[in-house]
Amino acid sequence: MQIRVDSDWKMKDVDGAIVGIGQNFDLNGFPEKLTEILSQLKEKELFQGKIDESYSVTWMHDSEWVDLIFIGLGDDGSFTRNKLRAEIGDAYRTLKKKKIKTLGLDMSALKAIYDEPSVVSRLLAETLVMSDYAFDDYKSDRKKHEIKTVLLKGLSYDQDALDEGEILGKSNVFSRSLTNMPANALTPTKLAQMAMEYGQSSGFEVEIKDLDEIKALNMEAFLSVAKGSTEPPKLIVMRYNGNEKSGNRLGLVGKGLTYDSGGLSIKPTAGMVNMKDDMGGASAVIGAMGAIAQMGIKTNVTAVVAACENMISGHSYKPGDIISSMGGKSIFIGNTDAEGRLTLVDAVTYIQDHENVNMVLDIATLTGAAIHCLGVDASAVLSNDDTFYSNVENAFKKADENQWRMPIFDEYKALIKHEQADLTNSAGSPGTITAGMFIEAFVKDIPWVHIDIAGTAFRDKQEGIFSKGGTGAGVRPLYFLAKKLSK
Repeated sequence: MQIRVDSDWKMKDVDGAIVGIGQNFDLNGFPEKLTEILSQLKEKELFQGKIDESYSVTWMHDSEWVDLIFIGLGDDGSFTRNKLRAEIGDAYRTLKKKKIKTLGLDMSALKAIYDEPSVVSRLLAETLVMSDYAFDDYKSDRKKHEIKTVLLKGLSYDQDALDEGEILGKSNVFSRSLTNMPANALTPTKLAQMAMEYGQSSGFEVEIKDLDEIKALNMEAFLSVAKGSTEPPKLIVMRYNGNEKSGNRLGLVGKGLTYDSGGLSIKPTAGMVNMKDDMGGASAVIGAMGAIAQMGIKTNVTAVVAACENMISGHSYKPGDIISSMGGKSIFIGNTDAEGRLTLVDAVTYIQDHENVNMVLDIATLTGAAIHCLGVDASAVLSNDDTFYSNVENAFKKADENQWRMPIFDEYKALIKHEQADLTNSAGSPGTITAGMFIEAFVKDIPWVHIDIAGTAFRDKQEGIFSKGGTGAGVRPLYFLAKKLSK
């Protein structure tokens, strides 16, 4: 898809169009025929220009059919960027099904409601790229139709912001494609290979550590989870040096369970079907590294993924086991399905001890409790540092992704302790908080943020900019965090 600014495009130049209309119905500058149609729709109360409202018409223009969708922009009080994304996403997919090749997007009416050219430029590019994606790679009758060109008019577009939005959209889509791959295709080895290839094309360094190297690092918690599978684990280390004059380095750690059966604490069948997405944290940090490198952000970033499967065999770790960790703490295994935090703590220890990071952020599809707390529309966050959290919070706002900070009370700290070991991996309720605090126990004296994307990493249905499946949650916020730290 080519996204191009063309302030002079007319209906004769496109075979499909999306036109934004505000509630004030200021139709100055619109073609006379279009004005007539809109006036009739308003008079019949079929389309009022309210946010979340749309209306489709097919218009004969110079003997050619043009499929046209009006989307409501609302007014100053009702407009939100996410609602605009959703409207454009739904309209884009509707028009794509009609097999149009050239799409016109007219946002003239938006100027009176939200006049932020660089923000809107980035938003529109992100939205178009993200809305174009669908996971149908394995369908034998797959017929991929492509909208070849999108023409933009109506605003003072910022080309740099358009380029940034396109890269962010593509990075998000790459993250989604990783999350959506079935576990028989995306093994830890394949994930490592794809990260390597993505690093080569994007401009960041990738080092893959195999089983012997992982053993040499004494990553017993990670290895305990991995040893039930015939697929070998991989430690994926990604490095980007954006500012050689700075000694600061941001550390990102993504949970990389390419499949999670629950281990001997086995999940029910329904709970296992989508467990290919238990590497949503890994796909987020890999996608973010691509965007950071492609945009040349002047921040040093290292990302680490401890990739493995949690499977069942005679080698599997067991409930009741006491294991060690790279950080030296002993861990009582209360539940083998609380495996992600075990891989994460060794990855967090590694990135602190071997990559010289000054701050660390881990992101993971960690707890079902996060879904009970916040549903599928917000990620749960814990942090030991208000300044670092504030930067993360602002990065989420910039990306239009929701997050909510959870408390860390002293009373909760006793819950992760165990009478037979230093810690337990199954501390119970409040599960999202105790899981995060388990990871915090391995964080040294540096700022730390934990993001639980169990609810936000996957959608059960197509909606707005999201297709069914992986969402790429976290990719854009992590990019904006790195961008903020470059200043």
